[in-house]
Amino acid sequence: MTEDDARYEAVRGRDARFDGVFFTCVTSTGVYCRPSCPATTPKRANVRFHPSAAAAQAAGFRACRRCRPDAVPGSAEWNTRADAVGRAMRMIGDGVVDREGVTGLAGRLGYSERQVRRQLTAELGAGPVALARSQRAHAARTLLQTTAMDIASVAFAAGFASIRQFNDTIRQVYARTPRELRAAGPAAPHADGGGGIALRLAHRPPYAAGQVFDFLARRAVPGVEEITGERGERGYRRTLRLPHGHGVAEVGEAGGPGWLPARLKLSDPRDLTAAVHRVRGLFDLDADPHAVTERLAADPHLGPLALTRPGLRSPGAADAHELAVRAVLGQQVTVAAARSLAATLVAAHGEPLPEPDGSLTSLFPEPEALAEASLERLGMPESRRATLRTVGAALARGAVVLDVGADRAEAERALLALRGIGPWTAGYIRMRALGDPDVFLPGDAGVRHGLARIGAGAGAAEGWRPWRSYALHHLWQAASATPVPTDREPTGRPARAGSAAP
Repeated sequence: MTEDDARYEAVRGRDARFDGVFFTCVTSTGVYCRPSCPATTPKRANVRFHPSAAAAQAAGFRACRRCRPDAVPGSAEWNTRADAVGRAMRMIGDGVVDREGVTGLAGRLGYSERQVRRQLTAELGAGPVALARSQRAHAARTLLQTTAMDIASVAFAAGFASIRQFNDTIRQVYARTPRELRAAGPAAPHADGGGGIALRLAHRPPYAAGQVFDFLARRAVPGVEEITGERGERGYRRTLRLPHGHGVAEVGEAGGPGWLPARLKLSDPRDLTAAVHRVRGLFDLDADPHAVTERLAADPHLGPLALTRPGLRSPGAADAHELAVRAVLGQQVTVAAARSLAATLVAAHGEPLPEPDGSLTSLFPEPEALAEASLERLGMPESRRATLRTVGAALARGAVVLDVGADRAEAERALLALRGIGPWTAGYIRMRALGDPDVFLPGDAGVRHGLARIGAGAGAAEGWRPWRSYALHHLWQAASATPVPTDREPTGRPARAGSAAP
């Protein structure tokens, strides 16, 4: 069986695990679909496969109106890979090409524009411009169908350079005009009184929403984050610092099969792509739970935990700089204490919103605001206040780069070169701020306790690659289920210095 034959079998089985991994193009209809499309399975002779929606569009196919292939989860491959293509895909997802062009993307990667185009085209069948164009089309459809913005404003907010380019792209991708596409959406979606842009954030099930919301609730910083509602029906809300302004993101725990409900309130709609990308990273929505479970379940010690919680996620961060500061705040204290310190920091140095949104009042302080601050209100030892200033200064001047497409290994090396940053803190930042799915923290107290709970040694982690970050969460869950005579978070104390895994 060839690779395409295996893909066709996935299409015949309507296997949602492959949504976003490849796209099915049907030559007899001119339509491209996700593998799980509920439509009648096309004949094998009429099917072609492409690795990206952009490649399918470049080949002349339009998006299926039934399965909406432009709204699938992203490929988990880009989270795993640390090479130039993986980094480029993460940056394109965050809107770097829209804001800085291919020149900016190439500069961040350290390659020439020609090399970037060649590598992306070889692997994805489309270059950076086509990939960004596909993303803009999806953003435009979202704005058309969930807001009352006039069509010209939608075009420029989605990142198009002209109305003509916008109209041509929408017709090619969706086989409809922008007005027809708006009319085909939900009836008056902007009139529900909620405000903002309503979204369904796709993921590959199963998804352990309760675990993610528990994780975020324990760490929610007053003024910047809040949890609303009761367990099972909770909402997570937080402020966002974005390239063109600020926003408030709301995500619900109770979604449907394969999605979570969300709403974005943006001061500038041009930030839609970046906001969606960062919320998806925070909730780890592009993960492949089947691949993770398959690898971890094969381990004789960790396997029972992986099979019990097949949808466990490794939450990322909505703001990498914020996460780095919070990691330092959490050194040698409990989660509750770290949260309290972060709240004090926000009150003293945060940027107030123009108007409060519920209990959300501020954006988290920027690194520049901390680089020269005394930080006396924090009540921390001077050594850790010095570390906060050092980290703030390093981030502000670019000595440490934690951008969405940053080189993870280089970022970790730069962090370790800073006074006051040890392996645990650098590793934790790499895992959450940079979304690395393969981080292990052997010095973490919760990890050691979890290993003891399942009867495994730290050496077993080598068999959990490339999903060791998920193994950490399984171990922390195991540790928290064990009676321990302390109120310290299971992800508690590295061998040399404590931490609250903030």
